[in-house]
Amino acid sequence: MRDERRTTGGTTLAVLHTEGRPDSWDADSLDAVRLRVEGLLAECGAVMVRGLGTADADEFHRTVSRFGDSLIDSYRGGNTPRSTVSDGVFTSTEYPARFDISLHNELSYAHSWPNRLFFCCLVAPETGGATPVCDGQALLRGLSPEVRARFESGVVYHQHLHGGFGLGKSWQDTFETQDREVVEDFLKTSQAEFEWTAEGGLRLSQHRPGVRKNPRTGEDTWFNQADQWHPSNLPGDEGETLLSLIDSVEDLPHWVTYGDGTAIPEEDLAEVRASARDNKVVEPWLAGDILVVDNMSVLHGREAFTGSRRVVVSMT
Repeated sequence: MRDERRTTGGTTLAVLHTEGRPDSWDADSLDAVRLRVEGLLAECGAVMVRGLGTADADEFHRTVSRFGDSLIDSYRGGNTPRSTVSDGVFTSTEYPARFDISLHNELSYAHSWPNRLFFCCLVAPETGGATPVCDGQALLRGLSPEVRARFESGVVYHQHLHGGFGLGKSWQDTFETQDREVVEDFLKTSQAEFEWTAEGGLRLSQHRPGVRKNPRTGEDTWFNQADQWHPSNLPGDEGETLLSLIDSVEDLPHWVTYGDGTAIPEEDLAEVRASARDNKVVEPWLAGDILVVDNMSVLHGREAFTGSRRVVVSMT
């Protein structure tokens, strides 16, 4: 094994080169790879493991299961569209290939979130399609004290989920059930505020910190998805079209405010996005690669792409 570093700004991605398929490794080889990945994660927060030759979702499942922690088997409550491939393996976000997906921490708007993300490239894109990463502490350091202070006061994530027909996801798809009582129990446990609408939809809000303490480093880190949930993140003409179909921002499938309910200015989010750009590392996918991300330490995204890109993800 050998490893390299890719560094931009305050973010470092470790690239670990291995030999042979994991199914052929003996116990000592497996332990050596796992320990090296753990060490690099502790150092960098994100590791690209290269040379595995992972061919399909089943092989990926067997490989990530060897890292010890149980795989999360449900994406209940998630706001992005994805499908289950097999137990604990999901498609990466199903979003049009022509658009980037902004850098974010997975499920940072939720009451609980995955500790680690495992991405696997089964089919590499023709162009683009990388999964860029950005260190959350570096992003936070790039903000002015005033903007940082406003995010430290918290953010509120708002959702308007239709009951079967409308913009975005339905509450049935979001919570993987047709039973309102199951949804209500989930939301009460999540400390969310909610109400059912006369049209059969669901409105909910979740007040979360915008900055959290990273247990890996003991330092404050950016941990929210305000820029991704904000209307300014809507892409190009599609965004303008969507906004023209609604009476107010509250009719969007999701939007976000500061913790006190005030609107988040686009200027604040421009700082966030500029810091993310200044600190992101982009490593092109090769078929068979597995990217391991410490979710509280490192944000991830997706570049626009051409070709038949296929990336799957597991979470622990």
